[in-house]
Amino acid sequence: MAIMIVAVPTGNTKPAPEARPERIGVLLVNLGTPDTCDARGVRVYLREFLSDPRVIEDQGLKWKLILNGIILRIRPGRKARDYRKIWNVNRDESPLKTITRAQAEKLQAAIDAGLLGPNSVDVVVDWGMRYGNPSLKSAIDRLADQGCDRLLLLPLYPQYSAATSATACDKVFEALAKMRRQPVLRVAAPYYDDTSYIEEISRSITDRRDGLSFEPEVVVASFHGMPAETLAKGDPYYEHCQRTGELIRLRLRLPMDKFIVTFQSRFGSAEWLKPYTDETVKALAASGVKRIAVLTPGFSADCLETIEEIGEENAGYFFEGGGEEFARIQCLNASDGGMRLIETIVRRELQGWI
Repeated sequence: MAIMIVAVPTGNTKPAPEARPERIGVLLVNLGTPDTCDARGVRVYLREFLSDPRVIEDQGLKWKLILNGIILRIRPGRKARDYRKIWNVNRDESPLKTITRAQAEKLQAAIDAGLLGPNSVDVVVDWGMRYGNPSLKSAIDRLADQGCDRLLLLPLYPQYSAATSATACDKVFEALAKMRRQPVLRVAAPYYDDTSYIEEISRSITDRRDGLSFEPEVVVASFHGMPAETLAKGDPYYEHCQRTGELIRLRLRLPMDKFIVTFQSRFGSAEWLKPYTDETVKALAASGVKRIAVLTPGFSADCLETIEEIGEENAGYFFEGGGEEFARIQCLNASDGGMRLIETIVRRELQGWI
């Protein structure tokens, strides 16, 4: 007796989709910036920033009252005035956004020109901000739409901190958690002691110093501050900053009394990492030092904290105290040296994928 086998339709009669081209996404991440330089724009930015438990760990009722009742009523207007001093009027955005975009565009151009050598894998570069716009989610969505099945996350923070690198990863993980088709993820390591980083920072200092009409008596390396309790809780940021400073000092062959590591941008009444930049600048002027240079090696791109806080506010403290010459050394930004550093990190981190 013959047996006839009949195929039963399952309802899924569509042909198998064609395989997508293999692509890698590189996502440059920076801290963030207000969308506008008015009080409203700054308020929106500060609310997101200061509501992050990685930044302010105790998000209890007391903090919420302080944040909404005091900080978000007073600080936005003051900071908006500072932002207007440095705002990129042509693009209607902050310098941080302008520079980060330029870094991404130059990296893509270098890759397209053969930076990574001949390979069968397309590499797509994008950029995003932990706070504000463009958001990290929007950047990840753009890369996914272009078929990126693997993603290299490059936080543009040389020194690791839970309040910078970790919170950027948190936001990326949050976006990936909502995706059905997740890319494979790599996160670039902090590069606080990377040879290329130390060389490029030191070269920028030497080039700037050679172009000055004076010889600095003291060089100050100012890093963004953190509450002192973060060190006690195990955050490696302080040690990373000290290591960066020491390597730069050795590279420049400066004696210990001619190169000082400090911390800026503190607010509130709690103790922060010391020594403080503003107090150090004032003390140097009071001690009779007339000529100093200040660099900010914890920042990959110039922003409010470097241009206005260092270049204007702290320069003002120095001159008021009797100082005569003050030089702010720019961040690496999208300069040739800055791009050499980013390209070096990307080449290293993509090993095995390319």
